[in-house]
Amino acid sequence: MKTYSAKRLSLYITVLLLLSNFGFFLIESKKDFGLTYSFIFVVLFCAVSYFLVLFILNTYINDKIKPIYKTIREVPISGKKGKLLEAISTTNISDVQKEVEEWAKNQTQEITRLKDLEKYRKEFVGNVSHELKTPIFNIQGYVLTLLEGGIDDPKINKLYLQRTEKSIDRMISIVEDLESITKLESGELTLNCVELDLVKLTEDVFELAQMLANERNISLQFATKTDKPIMVLADKKRIMEVMNNLVGNGIKYGKKKGHVKVGFYDLHETILIEVSDNGIGMDKADLYRIFERFYRVDKSRSREQGGTGLGLSIVKHIIEAHDQTINVKSVVDKGTTFTFTLEKAK
Repeated sequence: MKTYSAKRLSLYITVLLLLSNFGFFLIESKKDFGLTYSFIFVVLFCAVSYFLVLFILNTYINDKIKPIYKTIREVPISGKKGKLLEAISTTNISDVQKEVEEWAKNQTQEITRLKDLEKYRKEFVGNVSHELKTPIFNIQGYVLTLLEGGIDDPKINKLYLQRTEKSIDRMISIVEDLESITKLESGELTLNCVELDLVKLTEDVFELAQMLANERNISLQFATKTDKPIMVLADKKRIMEVMNNLVGNGIKYGKKKGHVKVGFYDLHETILIEVSDNGIGMDKADLYRIFERFYRVDKSRSREQGGTGLGLSIVKHIIEAHDQTINVKSVVDKGTTFTFTLEKAK
């Protein structure tokens, strides 16, 4: 349906009234008015008709639409609430349909976003419950066995207490990881950025991971020359956590007799860190979800390795807390490569 502004509609109505009244005036008039009087009459009639019709439209149409329109515009759209409210007084009727359609579109998108958040919340709660359920049930089973007489059996009591301790440690790890993510997301965790040497930090990570790497016969290597220190400005504790996680994943999901390599590349203002392996890799469909909480590519194998499913999510939050980005590329049976940047020390 075609729409018109109040002024344009007033003009059309005025012209129609003028033509009809002027025709009626010519037919009914028995006197011959002069050209000057006729012109003055036409101008006055036109002006009075125009402003009268405009007043009527503003009073009975615009004033009825404006409260509804104002209500719609008061809903913030992309942070432009103030500008929208300022423009209400200059809005034409023809703009209303466009604005209402835009408002409806934005509300539909907002509803979709809220549904996605609700779905994510349900999945997250379900994942937390599932992750905690396993160690809780294990602890319950061990304790019941001990209470039912196993505590008096020297072959069982110490073994079951040790297993109970491992299950408790797993629960503590999950809770601590969740707490770390929450603090990173809310901004409560303040980074202590200092100048640190990435080469030395990586050597420390390799040393900590060497025992696990030896068990799986995986070599830990530098992919680039490391004869000089590579200094960045970052939180040493948090970047140590990032490197431990990425190198640890490369070992856990690598192939026997494989390798995990760490390389550094100068990008002028930042240093690009690359952690790669030649392990089992991941399918392309899994890559966009790999940084989600509790997401596992191979759920059964991941739990066997003892991870909480929160490591990569924490890694992503730490890197983003440094105002940097992290990316991943992977090919099944070829390996996986994580790359992220850190600000170079001045």
